[in-house]
Amino acid sequence: MRLAQHMAVASKNVRADCIEAGEFPDLARQYRVMAVPKVVINERVQFEGALPEREFLKAVLRAASNREESR
Repeated sequence: MRLAQHMAVASKNVRADCIEAGEFPDLARQYRVMAVPKVVINERVQFEGALPEREFLKAVLRAASNREESR
C-alpha cells in the first residue's frame, strides 16, 4: 500500500485508498476480500497479498493500458 500512496502523491492521475475490511464489511464483500492486502486497480486488475515492487508496477501499467484500450 505504501507504494500506491507514493504514486498517488507523485501523480494527480493516481488515487490510493486504504480501507479497513473489518470496518467496511460491505466493501469487503463487494470486492471479495479473502486476504490482505487486496489491491484493485481501475476495477480491472486485482490481486491479494503483497507483491514485489516490480510486479506491483507491472499490474498498475497493465490496468492503465486496459483503460486506454477501452476509450
